[in-house]
Amino acid sequence: MNQRKDSGGTAAPVKAKRAAATGSPSERREHLVKLAAELFARKGFQATTVREIALEAGILSGSLYHHFDSKETIVDEVLRTFLEDVTARYRAALASEDDPRAVLSEMVRIGFGTLEVHRAAITVMQNDWNYLRSLPGDRFDYLVRAEDEIERMWMEQIKRGQAVGQFRADVDPKLTYRMMRDTIWVTVRWFRPNGRLDTTTIADHFVKVVFDGLATGRRHS
Repeated sequence: MNQRKDSGGTAAPVKAKRAAATGSPSERREHLVKLAAELFARKGFQATTVREIALEAGILSGSLYHHFDSKETIVDEVLRTFLEDVTARYRAALASEDDPRAVLSEMVRIGFGTLEVHRAAITVMQNDWNYLRSLPGDRFDYLVRAEDEIERMWMEQIKRGQAVGQFRADVDPKLTYRMMRDTIWVTVRWFRPNGRLDTTTIADHFVKVVFDGLATGRRHS
């Protein structure tokens, strides 16, 4: 691929520059967010510089500031987009008024379904959550609010299932939710788009293990 040298002697892809320079302002902004998200996921938010994002896009650092006032603004958009999407999908699942097992199964599928489209955001959430929450001010307080709402929605269905006898009464709802949540999000570390397993297959397998169990025959304490 043809490359050019910037003023610092660093090669920057011409193709990437064209992608960042063409289209409407909103399209250019979206393109830059995607590029930055991939860098954040690969290198970590703290280790990624504005200059590196600009080089990846094939533009000058100053040009990046026409779209974003800081690196934090970019990661903010990455995370908000993911959280707003997954939360809206969870709310829709709850609004279906299906039985608790059906709703919880759908929430599992929603969670796994985000692994591909929001892979970078989920990776950033896992790797940089504590750092972002430690930054001065309340800019990233919404991370905790979103986490609390999502936890409430999952636990509501687990408790509802226990109340109607679909789920075992001797399991802790919060611990159960956290184990399911962590299993879903950690999958992003080994899941590969276009690999042998797609997210639907993984979700179906997880639902089978959660609701039907691994052992056969009589249950042992």
